[in-house]
Amino acid sequence: MRTNKPYIFFVFLIIFCCSSSVIAQEERDSLPLTTDSQITLSILNNDSTEILVPHQLFVNDSTRTDSTSQNKGNVLKYNIHQSAKDRIIHDFKTHKTYMHNQAKITYGNMSLEAGVIVLNNQTHMVFAKGVVSDSTGEYTQSPVFTQGNRKVKPDSLRFNFKTKKALVYNSRTEEGEFKVKAETTKRINDSVYYMRDVTFTTAKDIDNPEYYFLAQKVKFVPGKEVITGFVNMWIADVPTPLALPFGYFPMSDTRTSGFIIPSFGNVNDRGFSLQDGGYYFAINDYLDLTVLGDYYTNGSYGLRLESNYAKRYHYRGNFSFRYEKLLNGFRGFPGFTESSIYNIRWRHEQDPKASPNSRFSAHVNLGSSKYYRQSINENNTGNFLNNNLSSSVSYSHTFPGEPEFRFSVTATHNQNTNTEEINMTLPTFDASVSRIYPFAPKNGIKKGIIDNINLRYSIQGENRFRTSDSLFFTSEMFNHAKTGIQQRIPLSTNFKLFNYFSVSLGGTYEENWLFKTYEKSYDPTIEEVIVDTVSGFDSYRTYNFNASVGTTVYGIFKFDKESKIQAIRHVIKPSLSYSITPSFEKFYDTYLIPATSGAPQEIVEYSRFENTLFGAPNRNFASSLGFSVTNDFEAKIRNDEDPDGEPIKRKLLSNLRFSTSYNFAADSLNLRPITFSGTLPIIKDKFSINFNGALDPYALNSQNQRIDKLNIENGGSLFRLTRANMSFSYSFSSEDFNKDEEDEEEDGDINETFRNGGRRDNLFGAPMNSDGTFGDNIEQDNEPVKNETKRYNYKIPWNFRVAYTMTYNNLHRENEISSHSIMFSGNVELSPRWKVGVSSGYDMKNHGFTYTQFRFQRDLKSWRLSFNWIPFGTRESWYFFIGIKANILKSIKLDKRQSYRQF
Repeated sequence: MRTNKPYIFFVFLIIFCCSSSVIAQEERDSLPLTTDSQITLSILNNDSTEILVPHQLFVNDSTRTDSTSQNKGNVLKYNIHQSAKDRIIHDFKTHKTYMHNQAKITYGNMSLEAGVIVLNNQTHMVFAKGVVSDSTGEYTQSPVFTQGNRKVKPDSLRFNFKTKKALVYNSRTEEGEFKVKAETTKRINDSVYYMRDVTFTTAKDIDNPEYYFLAQKVKFVPGKEVITGFVNMWIADVPTPLALPFGYFPMSDTRTSGFIIPSFGNVNDRGFSLQDGGYYFAINDYLDLTVLGDYYTNGSYGLRLESNYAKRYHYRGNFSFRYEKLLNGFRGFPGFTESSIYNIRWRHEQDPKASPNSRFSAHVNLGSSKYYRQSINENNTGNFLNNNLSSSVSYSHTFPGEPEFRFSVTATHNQNTNTEEINMTLPTFDASVSRIYPFAPKNGIKKGIIDNINLRYSIQGENRFRTSDSLFFTSEMFNHAKTGIQQRIPLSTNFKLFNYFSVSLGGTYEENWLFKTYEKSYDPTIEEVIVDTVSGFDSYRTYNFNASVGTTVYGIFKFDKESKIQAIRHVIKPSLSYSITPSFEKFYDTYLIPATSGAPQEIVEYSRFENTLFGAPNRNFASSLGFSVTNDFEAKIRNDEDPDGEPIKRKLLSNLRFSTSYNFAADSLNLRPITFSGTLPIIKDKFSINFNGALDPYALNSQNQRIDKLNIENGGSLFRLTRANMSFSYSFSSEDFNKDEEDEEEDGDINETFRNGGRRDNLFGAPMNSDGTFGDNIEQDNEPVKNETKRYNYKIPWNFRVAYTMTYNNLHRENEISSHSIMFSGNVELSPRWKVGVSSGYDMKNHGFTYTQFRFQRDLKSWRLSFNWIPFGTRESWYFFIGIKANILKSIKLDKRQSYRQF
């Protein structure tokens, strides 16, 4: 090896000189390489070097190289891949490589693209810049430096692949929601950058932002934080008084914990306020917690805990607890009152894929009946307009097999916020076995009355409470619980009669177990009925029988061939049913009320099962014949666009139904009122009128009570219209006139107003959230505006919804319209960034406007401006908001409100 060194060195020198002359010739001639040409420089661990150049190959014999004599500091960890569109020139004297036009270098997870790249293979330094167009003078192909998911777009840069240090000029980069522009950037390593004359903003256009923060010196730690010296906020290139001697901005691609800045306000009867301030806890990837509070200078305060959780393919949900201590007025002054209100909400949904045979769900909304009406910080119209709170928590499991067994455990809650009455079941147990066909053939179709005989078994146990707000979850509430178990075995069969009639026969056996009954007696001393509670097991059994027969009749009336309407089809579905319920008098007892002056002796019948969970069994024998008929009218209309094709089907009247029954066992008033209902389609799949009512054949006496005499025999008409209702709702928009665009479906599950008893379409108004948005509409800031023009010429996007209802009552000769109102809501986009909306209605019975709301929203690109105004009524108020959209700077906002308590 040592003796061959001089020869090896001599051969290498000759080859090097030859290659230099070839490269020099190529440089003078400026011959472009092909687009697919690539040069790969690999510095291997054994210090041997292999350079692959198009049409040339230079190889150093590693066996003749003393690796111990090489400088190991020159070893790179990864291969360097180079490419360019026009040409790649190697200068072996200076160890530099020149790349022109769409040049690119890749090293590990780092890549650099630019118009011109100069690489020093000896010092591992690279210089990149753009190119200036000869025709326009425009600076193009600016460098783009990429490392992982982070990109930097400077005008030029110098970078060392070995030390990973860089000097960047006029760089542009994105970190989270921030866009950063710096005149000079010094990259120390992957974790630390030092910048000078830095502009950072959340605006989309970093070169022409609506607002930005300007700092002279910045220390930037990617993915963690930005630390600045003196920083000043600029809006529309105008400096604002908002400045700080130093700034700290946490940055992360994941959720991070942090403070939530409160908003300032003033409420007349509670003084100055701090609202919606608190802390956000990013507990882990599946769970978070927001703690918010309100404070008022008169001593009132509020606390809210809100948590969201989710685990993909398993479950998702949210929990909210709200508590407010309300002091009306000031201590020591007249009219001072003190009260506490609270509200608990919980929503849990299980993914059906998590467990196909079991399911757990929760929809809870309970608390003080006055919470949504007295709460100071509540803007959800669906909450304070709703008079009912309801909850349900359930778990169910199914055991597959034949027969199938299913059970469920449920807790329910229903609360009337006007009467403050609460009905609650805690818990309800329900188990059932699927239908069993004991006589069905093992193979084939079930035919006839015997094969279709089926029965099933179900058992239900319930613990029910009826209480009020003041007694909720107290001992008195549990003392008045009603508990019982009910078992049911329905038996039925069905078959065809004469091939045209469907017949069904059946009966039901019920057994009810109670653990508390009531005995009644009369105390002549105090002249009152005494009710004694008897604790202990008791039971009663009932049964009934029923039968029904029905069919379908089709009738078609055809028109002339030249007629627009070709035919009208009438579908009639009559049904006749009979039911018989025996009398269970054996479960009834009596007590005696002695005769007094002016009143004879009276024997009163009662059942000890009255006011129990399932009520008392039927005392009177019932034998009823029921009749109903359903009508559908449909027209076939000639298709003018395709006369030879299929005609168009249009519904004229749908589900026009009449029903009544006659009780043979009743001693009077045997015929029940005839009820009717139907749907009148106006616009196909868009607009229909629904109506229903009742017709009574019996007359009224002078005291407006029903008597056993037909109305026509009393000098009246055949029937008395005692009740009627008509309603419709219709929504249309500018999208209806554009057939190319599809309607967007509304999701009630994510609509806050709908979850609290309101409507999906915000017909009663939309709540204004703390970030200036209305309802649950989440704006996608990354989506470009469809039309950036200042105004629409002739096609203005809009939508409008209307709902109408009228109810007529004449049960006891009232002859009045008990309710008559119309509600409407609409939104208009005056320009691509201006939206206005209104929700209101008019009560035509009481002659006044219903809850009215005006909404204004302006998209200021990086900012959002909103105004919510309720001009009159008990909730008269307004709320103004302007703030930055980005989550990281949501605390930079200005919101002013005037509560309904201030008017």
